[in-house]
Amino acid sequence: MTPTWQTLILGVVQGVTEFLPISSSGHLALLQTFFEMPAGNLLLFDLILHCATVLAILLFFREEVALVLVQWCGGLFSKKARDAEGWRYGWLLLVGTMMTAVVALPLKDVVEEAMSSYFAVGVGLLATAGLLCLVPLVPERQKELSLKAALFVGLAQGLAVFPGLSRSGSTLAVALFMGLTGRDAFRLSFLMSIPAVLGASLLETANILRHPSLALPDGCFLAALAAFLLGYLSLAFLRRLVLSGKWPYFGVYCFLLGVVAVVSDIAADF
Repeated sequence: MTPTWQTLILGVVQGVTEFLPISSSGHLALLQTFFEMPAGNLLLFDLILHCATVLAILLFFREEVALVLVQWCGGLFSKKARDAEGWRYGWLLLVGTMMTAVVALPLKDVVEEAMSSYFAVGVGLLATAGLLCLVPLVPERQKELSLKAALFVGLAQGLAVFPGLSRSGSTLAVALFMGLTGRDAFRLSFLMSIPAVLGASLLETANILRHPSLALPDGCFLAALAAFLLGYLSLAFLRRLVLSGKWPYFGVYCFLLGVVAVVSDIAADF
């Protein structure tokens, strides 16, 4: 397979799996290891793919993002404007994002090592499967977003930097465990991902600037376009599944893929 096709496949996989509760990082790690692609040469490419998918989030949630930004910024200058929903929601998103940073940043070196391990990715996928299997056992409630819920969802998002542990699956599950409705859990999960992904992208950019010799693989921008378009479609698909309550079935897929990854790693040692 040519490098261009490998790059395009990674873009397609990023777009399809970034938002579905099946761990895009796990899939990309497995594929990059399978293709024997050097991780150091993929820093810039990974950054572009993540920028493409965060653009899909911004487009999909454009009305919600605009509302929160306008009302939160308005509250900075007007006491009366602080009665708006966006003022409180914006602060809770920031608190959750801070929790994500506190948890995720110290794990950077461990996560980078785990990315090249089939066994580690497989364990992460099995953990995702177990988490998704618990969701149907929780009765649906209609609590409002609280500080406690924002902190726990931020914690889940921080731990989901481990490859194989789905960010969307973890944050959606925890939001539901905290009593949010499916609709509110879906909105919180992806609105909270925006500052987290943008912050991680800025850190990755600083890392890339220290390696000016990094080059983009062939077919990079076509792969980014595929990630953007498929990411947007995946968001629409997942929202429908979350509202219907059928998305935990992805746990079966994660379980099977996790078993394959773990068994493959063990078999390679014989």
